[in-house]
Amino acid sequence: MFCGFKAIAQNQASEENNVIPYDLKWSERTALSILNKYPQAWQLDGNDKPKWDYKMGFVLSCFEKLYQKTNNKKYLNYIKDYVDGMIDSTGNIKKYDIKEYNIDYLNPGKLLFNLYEITKDSRYLQIIGKLRTQLETQPRTASGGFWHKEIYPNQMWIDGLYMAEPFYTQFTVKYEKGKSLDDIAKQFELVQNHIVDKKTGLVYHAWDESKEIAWADKQTGTSPTVWGRGIGWYMVALVETLDYFPKSHPKYKVLAGYLKQIAKNVNQYKSESGLWYQVADKPEKFGNYVEPSASGMIIYAFAKGANKGYLPASYKSVAKKSFDSFIKEFVKVDKKGEINVLNVSSNVGLGGKPFRDGTNEYYLTAKTKENGAIGLGSFLLSAIELNK
Repeated sequence: MFCGFKAIAQNQASEENNVIPYDLKWSERTALSILNKYPQAWQLDGNDKPKWDYKMGFVLSCFEKLYQKTNNKKYLNYIKDYVDGMIDSTGNIKKYDIKEYNIDYLNPGKLLFNLYEITKDSRYLQIIGKLRTQLETQPRTASGGFWHKEIYPNQMWIDGLYMAEPFYTQFTVKYEKGKSLDDIAKQFELVQNHIVDKKTGLVYHAWDESKEIAWADKQTGTSPTVWGRGIGWYMVALVETLDYFPKSHPKYKVLAGYLKQIAKNVNQYKSESGLWYQVADKPEKFGNYVEPSASGMIIYAFAKGANKGYLPASYKSVAKKSFDSFIKEFVKVDKKGEINVLNVSSNVGLGGKPFRDGTNEYYLTAKTKENGAIGLGSFLLSAIELNK
């Protein structure tokens, strides 16, 4: 009888301590850590009030992948609670204004395809339609590239490809018989023609087709810095667009070719331990450092590219080695068994007020923090894909 009481007491103590078991996979340990730290997904990245935001969209798309792998409703409910908190009873996103033409707003829209399939709640379908309508009237550069936002005229930003194209591809294949696939491929073609650095084969953060903004190179229109996380966004955009892009379409091979090209080039710029730098093309630059969000996204793109056959199988072993280095360099496990990701660069941008000039120094002096949402999300993403 006494032993029974003792066992119950021990179980209760362990539940109260709520220690995340060490024998779980890295993906579930990270997801459970996020649930503990940020009971509501809008709290990610230290937010103090709910907002429809690309960072939440990024982390929750990882939760969606984990739900599909584990069938654990806890992960699905985390997504649903966020979305339901952000929309009203008539199918509108709270505080969403189409006239901002903010391409970041499309990213959380990806979460709604599965939610609609599972629940058949018509509000989700309405919002998917509204976000697609935004793309219909999104301002474009003279050559047809989506502006990043209304306030950034004639500018394509590399992260915008991740924000829009996987959503746009899923929509056009599902609801439009693929009529916009050429337009989607065109966005990537514009990156290849204007944002890829001819010398290194890596991508700059942005391009101003008008070459008018102060940060733009007067010859090429590109911003000055090859940003590690920007490369990550671009590679994730490619692998997740290819997920929905029909293999029978003539542009499929073109997009897969872009992925092979950037993968080959970025692989030349990793640190000895297999991680990637904040300013990706200048490892030796004073003050430069290996950065987790860039590294996690590139690891994921290598692993997924290899798993799906978009990239040679050898990239899987590169991804595994880099993942092990990521854990050594950036992951701290605390007494509660919670995963913490160290040294994540804060969000960076270009232009605006006060003016962000896009120099290497600007990226290198951006503050770093523990558990920045994109760092946590990119580790979770790579852990799911590598299944370690």
